[in-house]
Parts: sequence; structure tokens; C-alpha cells
Amino acid sequence: MLRQITFIASLILTVSSSVFAQEKPWMMGPFTRGIDPKPIIEPITNTSFKDPMTGKKVKWESMATFNPAAVIKNDTIQLFYRAEEKLGEQEIGGHTSRLGLATSVDGINFERKKQPVFYPDHDNQKEFEWTGGTEDPRIVETEDGTYVLTYTQWNREYPRLAVATSRDLKNWTKYGPIFKTWKDGKYHNLETKSGAIVTELKDGKLIAAKIHGKYWMYYGVPHIWLASSTDLINWEPVETHEGNLAPVLSPRPGYFDSWLVEAGPPPVVTEDGIVVLYNAGNSNAIGVKELGNRIYTGGQALFDLEEPWKLKDRSEHPFIKPELPFEKSGQYVDGTTFIEGLVFKKDTWFLYYGTADSRVGVVTWTDK
Repeated sequence: MLRQITFIASLILTVSSSVFAQEKPWMMGPFTRGIDPKPIIEPITNTSFKDPMTGKKVKWESMATFNPAAVIKNDTIQLFYRAEEKLGEQEIGGHTSRLGLATSVDGINFERKKQPVFYPDHDNQKEFEWTGGTEDPRIVETEDGTYVLTYTQWNREYPRLAVATSRDLKNWTKYGPIFKTWKDGKYHNLETKSGAIVTELKDGKLIAAKIHGKYWMYYGVPHIWLASSTDLINWEPVETHEGNLAPVLSPRPGYFDSWLVEAGPPPVVTEDGIVVLYNAGNSNAIGVKELGNRIYTGGQALFDLEEPWKLKDRSEHPFIKPELPFEKSGQYVDGTTFIEGLVFKKDTWFLYYGTADSRVGVVTWTDK
């Protein structure tokens, strides 16, 4: 269980170390940037890869490396990050995305694989992944040691939430869009993304959690919806009695999340309920003017453990937001701290996030 501590609402921000307040006692944190914060993953031009789609070598991570997922294997943090090659322009959504892998013992210093580990290939997902690629991963481990990856398939027509599994983080089985066959594909052509499967802390690491015999996943944008599964592969969305998707978290006029909300890293079961860390977009017209328009920050929400669709509480202010130059410069000029990866290692929580659709950052919280 997470230890609960109440911190003063306004903590000091310094040049060398940024601390984000824990606004409410059930929230995770406070997370700290640390001394001299810098990106932990940045674009590089000295790696290449033979692209199955074109047969040509591409510098697959030369323009952007961002939006990471994280899991621990053999006491080592495995960080999956979205990568795009430089094509001469910076049009968001106009590149091919692949997933790279970097590993770290301390959670800060990473060694990168030279080639992508997950990408559009000549496989059974070609129609959904060519030519936009594989984007924005989240990853969880099951009790039997299987790794479950949720990610966005982008074929330049519809972004679709998909799932894949692996036993070794090297060889993957792709199962495709999660709603392709559900109710004859009712939601197959609806924009779906950002699948965050609920986890619990067991024996010192996060494991996919079952609640009333089912796994649960918060997903989507501009609202967050909910789905359940008995096997982590086949998912059923939660609907209203009219047969429509039931949003469990929505944008709020007057707040930092006035434009949109989007599921973040895998949520965590605590003694208070399910803590969902989520990404929040601000609208100047109806939100917080001093934040800026379309800026992405991070919020936290608490859901009921017995009824995962029931919202119990919610942060009123972002617990993380773009402040440093590398968080406010890149493809996404308005700035992002887009949270996607969360692991627990030796009393410390590591929260990994994408910055301006261009780099990867990290904040930590030591829970003692």
C-alpha cells in the first residue's frame, strides 16, 4: 500500500530541483525532478534500421523520442519509447512511429538498443499499422510473467487501441485492435488510444490487478472511458443502459483539464481506491489562462475499488506541468509533460513522460 503523507500545498520550485505538491492525501507523490534535470532519452542520428515497408534504411529515431512506457524485468527498468525519423518537416501524425527500447539499473541512465523492437512489419497487423506505425505504449506484467503492451495503431485513417503480449520483451504476438469484433465492430472505427491497465504493488513491483475477477483498463481521449477483460486480450467497453460509451472522467471548464483528459500510465490500486494519473489539456477560453492554450499537464483521479467507474475525488491543480526548456520546445510547441510510464524500484517511484512530443523526462518519488 502507498504510504500517505500530507504536504504543504505550495512547495518551492528551484532551478536545480522541482518539486510538485501532493495536493490531497490519497495522491501519489510529491514527484521531484531532481538536480540539474535533463532529458533521459533524446533523438540521435547514428542508428539506422531497414524499414520493412520501404525496404530502405531509415534513421528511425533522428527527429523525436518520446511518450515512454516502463516495466521492470530482472531488476532492470525496461523503457519503451516512441521514435520518429527526421523527414524534413515536423508535422505531428505525419511520420512513422516505432518503439525503441532502453534499459537502466538506476532508472536515470539508460542504454539504448540500436534498432526498434516493435514496429509496422509484414505481419497480420499491416492494414492497421502501415504507414503511420505503432505509437504511445503502456505496459504491464501479469502474475505469470507475461508482458502486456497496449499501444496505438496508426494507418493514417483511424488511430486504434491495440494489444500485444510477450514473455521476453523481444518476441511479440500482436492481437490487433481491441474492439474489432466486439458487437460487430461497433467501436472499431472510433478513435481509441491510451490504454492504461490497472495494477497493484505485489512483492515490490507492479502487477496487473484483478477486481471482481476482471482486469480493468482506463483508456481514451478527450474523455476517459473504461473497459474490462478476463484475459487482457479481449476487452469489453463499459456502456450506459442506452448502449453508449460511458465516460468516467471528462474535461472540466475552469480547470487545467478543460480541453481534454487522456489516460496516463497504468493506474495503481491503493488503500484509498484506484489512483489514475492522467494527461490533461488546457483550453485558454474556458480553462486556466496562465497555463497557456493546448498545454498538456498531469492530474490525478481516485476511483472506487469496488466500482472502478465511480469517481471519488480529483486533483484541482496539475501535479506536473511543462516548466523546463526541453519540456516546452519540440514538435509540440505548446509544451507537454505527457505521463505514460510508471515503475516502483527499491522504495522509489519513477514516472516517465514525453516532452513536447520530442524527448523523454523522468520525475521520482521516494516512498519510505
